[in-house]
Amino acid sequence: MISAPVLPGIAENLDEMVALRRQIHANPELGYQEFLTSDLVAQRLTAWGYQVDRGLGGTGVVGTLRAGSGTKRLGLRADMDALPMTETTGLPWASRHPGRMHACGHDGHTATLLAAAQLLSVTRGFSGTLNLIFQPAEEGLQGGQKMVQQGLFERFPCDAIFAFHNEPGFPAGRFGFLPGVIYSSSDTAIITVHGKGGHGAMPHTTVDPIVVSAHLILALQTLVSRELDPNDMAVVTVGAIHAGQAANVIPGTAELKLTIRARRPEVRAFLRERITAMAQNQAAVHGATAQVDYQWRTPPCINDAGVTAMAHELARNSMGEAALIEPMAPLQASDDFAFMLNEVPGCYFIVGNGDGQPGTGPGCMVHNTGYDFNDAILPTTASFWVTLVNHYLKD
Repeated sequence: MISAPVLPGIAENLDEMVALRRQIHANPELGYQEFLTSDLVAQRLTAWGYQVDRGLGGTGVVGTLRAGSGTKRLGLRADMDALPMTETTGLPWASRHPGRMHACGHDGHTATLLAAAQLLSVTRGFSGTLNLIFQPAEEGLQGGQKMVQQGLFERFPCDAIFAFHNEPGFPAGRFGFLPGVIYSSSDTAIITVHGKGGHGAMPHTTVDPIVVSAHLILALQTLVSRELDPNDMAVVTVGAIHAGQAANVIPGTAELKLTIRARRPEVRAFLRERITAMAQNQAAVHGATAQVDYQWRTPPCINDAGVTAMAHELARNSMGEAALIEPMAPLQASDDFAFMLNEVPGCYFIVGNGDGQPGTGPGCMVHNTGYDFNDAILPTTASFWVTLVNHYLKD
């Protein structure tokens, strides 16, 4: 754990905020179903004197606090939803609901922002407007996009916006800042190959969609290795293939599910065009057809250079050089905070969750049934939130 300063007001309430984090962890809720979590957030913010507005994105919560006569407006965002997974940690605060789990640390993101909110409501050492945005449905359900579409920044204008994500594999408590792209885009393609089913002993009477799919899977591997500039990052992964039920039956259809990642918008558009064409052409070669449901989902998280430089320098000055990840490189994850960054200059940064052995303890990767948010990073990150607010919204 990197030693970084913890503000006295955060340290005094740390036990309460860790207990709150574990309460949320034990009661995970999936996207657009964060009813108990949003109730808890709204109740706490109201008790601390925030103006609380609910309903954006369905279960979203926005807490607004004004102090002084400053005219600048700052937004901080935390996500609240869990994943449809069954937890295997065996921890005392493990999920009480099979099939639902905080496997990405959104419980920690929410509790960390609440810890900062509590101290800020007491000290009010800033001058301006603070908007705390608690977002639903980040896990592939586009809750961030929905909040933006429903008027988030018209109702709660922000001159800058920030969010963080815990990141296993990095030392606990280290902060990573990067101007430009820090997280990749994430799109989904569902390809349905339509052939002609029949008896497995008479393949000449059929058009086998499984064989077509096999050729397509191999062809897709050449997109990144042979069609993209090696300087460009992209990922094309076939994560699922479903076809047939019996060994002696050639099915009529096969379905492939792909995740596609890129950093540059031009590469993202190129992949959609080529995956669609490749699927249809490979199918045609074998006498089949292919239907492509290409789901244009989350764009890259692109940080504003000036805002990110300010946050990076503030972190160095307030926590020291040892608390920074240097150099910081882009990651292949995605986050629909990208939709907010497309509207308002901002910075999405990471905080190391621990670099222990993968699969155990704080080194366990997110989206794993053994993952848990590292409570040791909560006080440092909450303290940085407070420092950031006081710095950005200073007179």
